[in-house]
Amino acid sequence: MNIMAEQPHKTPLLGMNPEQLRNVATSLGLPAFQGGQIAQWIYQKRATSFDQMNNLSKFARQKLHENYTIGVEEPIKASESIDGTIKYLFDAGNGFAVEAVYIPDDERATLCISSQKGCRMGCTFCMTGRQGFHGNLSVAQIINQIFSIPYSQSLTNIVFMGMGEPMDNLSEVSKAIEVLTAKWGLAWSPKRITVSSIGKLAELNTLIKTSSVHIAISVHSPYHNERLQFMPVEKAYNIETIMQNLRNYDFAHQRRLSVEYIMWDGFNDDNVHADALAELIKGTSARVNLIRFHSIPGFPYHSSSDNRMIAFRDRLNSKGIICTIRKSRGEDIMAACGMLAGANKKHSY
Repeated sequence: MNIMAEQPHKTPLLGMNPEQLRNVATSLGLPAFQGGQIAQWIYQKRATSFDQMNNLSKFARQKLHENYTIGVEEPIKASESIDGTIKYLFDAGNGFAVEAVYIPDDERATLCISSQKGCRMGCTFCMTGRQGFHGNLSVAQIINQIFSIPYSQSLTNIVFMGMGEPMDNLSEVSKAIEVLTAKWGLAWSPKRITVSSIGKLAELNTLIKTSSVHIAISVHSPYHNERLQFMPVEKAYNIETIMQNLRNYDFAHQRRLSVEYIMWDGFNDDNVHADALAELIKGTSARVNLIRFHSIPGFPYHSSSDNRMIAFRDRLNSKGIICTIRKSRGEDIMAACGMLAGANKKHSY
């Protein structure tokens, strides 16, 4: 891929909508309609240099090159797992980096993308959360994770489940969703996109009302005091309040609501917790994804056994709840859930 290196002083066009690109065109003394042509080159033809935009004049291409960059930048590094999962490291500026994970699975090809450098939610079981917060990603940096990998045009699904809390950067995440779903962008169905959150309520409500993407809520315990032990945000965003709020929305048809539930041996994996979780999500039509825990230094619990996870799943299934055990992918390259740690380029990998 011949990708032009981005210059620090140049603004990336990636992530801009047609109106913004028309403003770019007119600011350079070009006809406004050429903003629409630029949008087509970036999002539909996947141009990686202005020289490829051959229906623009040489003057127009030169002005764009002098003042802007497309914003598509190759990953710094890629690491491939024995199971085919690939983790990509991206420069996020100021000495920091973020990671995205490509997960091929039969006919599906999912990319797990990041929305922040680090995270301020402070979940103690998460490597990203332990690093603290180093800044929000721009829409260009979010979309670049999708556009710059070799498998970009064969992706079937995007999940905002990488580094950061998407609701803590909702403005740029929403712009990225628009690029993915708008007719002038990739024209994807919102059903191909899932956004995960700890349940930051005001922003979560805004996302639900302004988009049709799937929603995943990180629960991990149905009990306030237990969730608070590992998720400090439980103090501000109580899980019972979050679920009560979600009952106000219709997730029974085109849109899906999921509960993410990491299972820790002897802590949250018994029948009592299964029954309490069923009670917690009653009336929401939520389905449950059980997640194996991938051990990190200094955390006191280990993953539940397969038998405990199967029993937990079966108990929820018996109550009419769709519950599945998520495949663990990419653990050998630190690409599995909770293991992304690309906050500092000097200490990544």
